[in-house]
Amino acid sequence: MIRTAVFCFALSCSVLAQTGHTPAVNNPPNGVSIPNIIQSFAAKEKEFKQALEQYTYTQDVIVRSSCQGAQTGVYHLNVNVGFDGKGNRVDEVKAVDSTLQCIQITKEDLDTLRNQSLYVLTTDEIQDYRINFVGQQHQDNLHFYVFDVSPIAAVAGKQYFEGRIWVDGRDFLIVKTHGTIATKREKKRKAQENLFPVVTTWREQIDGRYWFPTQSLAKDVLHFSPGDVQIDEVVKLTAYKAVVHSK
Repeated sequence: MIRTAVFCFALSCSVLAQTGHTPAVNNPPNGVSIPNIIQSFAAKEKEFKQALEQYTYTQDVIVRSSCQGAQTGVYHLNVNVGFDGKGNRVDEVKAVDSTLQCIQITKEDLDTLRNQSLYVLTTDEIQDYRINFVGQQHQDNLHFYVFDVSPIAAVAGKQYFEGRIWVDGRDFLIVKTHGTIATKREKKRKAQENLFPVVTTWREQIDGRYWFPTQSLAKDVLHFSPGDVQIDEVVKLTAYKAVVHSK
């Protein structure tokens, strides 16, 4: 959520190159149905989401903004995401620095950043989405099924993913997403505009089993009524480590 005064940015090496992959070809899958592919990647999403809750990791965020064509500062955050002695999630901020001028970043913004990189297309949530098969795509000797995703009916106060996903053609798991946050439009407070950048997130295999987000990039221009704001964002998630909680 990016506002004229508050920037709520979103997020994630990869099995896909950041640019240059071949266009999707609208051929139906062979030997598997589209509903089965959707159910398979949704089940994997649920598994990965549950597994991530048992991992610590480091999140490094760099955001650059340009207002009216001139760079207006840099924001940097480095935080260790871990657990306290009772097994509750805690964030240990290692470094934070900001020279931003025309936008500000709040704790709410950081929460939204984290949520977009996580898993929203699980078996518990796919009924909230319209999932359309786009086609098949090949890149670097890998095969992918491509889908476009959008919420069916947004509920106030809830965030949704809207964009495109790439599903591995062999194991039926999501390895890349490209999209933004969608919310139900609500009456805005005076002088407040909520805009979201388009973010590309890549995942890597962790511990030989789970596919977790490792890098996100956003390069977008947001059109506010006072003027355009360009956002350049890099988010890296590293040092994943499973934790066994004592009973």
